[in-house]
Amino acid sequence: MLLVYLAILLVKVFEVTLGTVRIVLITKGERVKGAILGVIEVIIWVSLVSTVLNNVAEDPIKIVIYAVGFGLGNYCGSLVEEKLAIGTTRIEIIVLQEHERRLTEALRDAGFAVTVIDGHGKDYERKILISIVQRKSVKEYIEIAKKIQKNAMITISESKPVYGGFGIRK
Repeated sequence: MLLVYLAILLVKVFEVTLGTVRIVLITKGERVKGAILGVIEVIIWVSLVSTVLNNVAEDPIKIVIYAVGFGLGNYCGSLVEEKLAIGTTRIEIIVLQEHERRLTEALRDAGFAVTVIDGHGKDYERKILISIVQRKSVKEYIEIAKKIQKNAMITISESKPVYGGFGIRK
């Protein structure tokens, strides 16, 4: 019986992890890959549910194991999604006007595209640096920015470019 419980747990974790990755792929525009994962996910789900429901009245522990697998699958799916880092992120950095050139050059030297906009803060003129960055490169980008300009204000938001841009074309 222990092997059945372990199998239910592991298969459920795998199935939910696949589901999490599928949702991310679809929201990032990778519809075909998401659809393929969806087919695999449903095959696994139907097989697993039939195993769990078989004699469930005599062995209700299978339900608990299934639920634990669902929770762990969500956790593992989020870890896998974070490692895959699919898609792009919009990063904005607000700096004092006199600090902009050095930071912009450092980011561009590292291969990042940067657009600079004039801004007006409460007390000083500012520059706003905007970049669309592959999610896998966000950490590198932020490290460069912090090294060059320690007190810059940095914000990050998810983006889904439709067309154009340096290294981003769809």
